[in-house]
Amino acid sequence: MIGTSGIPGPSLLFCPGDRPDRYAKAAARADAVIIDLEDSVAPDAKDGARRMLSEAWPELDPERTIVRVNPFGSPWWERDVQAVQDLGVRLVMLPKAEQVEAVRALAPARVVALCESAAGVLAAPAIAAEPGCAALTWGGEDLMADLGGASSRRSTGGLHDVVVHARSSVLLAAAAHDKPAVDTVYLDISDTDGLAAEAREAAETGFVAKMCVHPGHADPIREAFRPPEEEVRWARGVLKAAEENPSGVFRYEGRMIDAPLLGQARAILRRAGE
Repeated sequence: MIGTSGIPGPSLLFCPGDRPDRYAKAAARADAVIIDLEDSVAPDAKDGARRMLSEAWPELDPERTIVRVNPFGSPWWERDVQAVQDLGVRLVMLPKAEQVEAVRALAPARVVALCESAAGVLAAPAIAAEPGCAALTWGGEDLMADLGGASSRRSTGGLHDVVVHARSSVLLAAAAHDKPAVDTVYLDISDTDGLAAEAREAAETGFVAKMCVHPGHADPIREAFRPPEEEVRWARGVLKAAEENPSGVFRYEGRMIDAPLLGQARAILRRAGE
């Protein structure tokens, strides 16, 4: 079910649009499936993928299915828009998001805007301000291609500074307009430890979900977004103590507690589903 954030849960799994045999499997493994009509579908297979989606749509859960259309202005844009409107798709992922006009064109669907170019990152605040924007996300590899770079990551595995800047810019733009932010995929399929570490950091900094390209990443993402029991215990305790200390500032377990820390405690409990 789509929660108050507009995102069904922390793990969002991509599935090629021309593989309808995988739709249900992907949905069973993750909190939502992103049926991809863009990067994972060859140009000569776009029409077929759109038809396959239309045929399978009655069997899909509309609250746990996101459809990634092709970019605004591409040869497939208008047919994709018509298809998602005819089907009544509720959440649409807009790749190469740069223009607010594209968000408006997808109405009445709500849009998960994928900011993955220099122009897209710079336009993130304007896109997030659109009423039809459900969430913001970002993409490092497309961004680096747009910048003329070679890879989003250093040889040591960490993100390059400009990529960290883009990620942070999208997160800040989303928060400034009270919209959720979704973290990008982790491409090293076998490195589940690296995935878990990156997902934990995403959750701790305010992202509500993370996309993934392999079904084996769904559960590690869910686990990473679930706060440790010790954090949950602290959050429950500090909020209970706040009820008993109406002055607004008090001491709890050796720490001075004020409004920002109470906000952090509430965020921890939201991640825990409380």
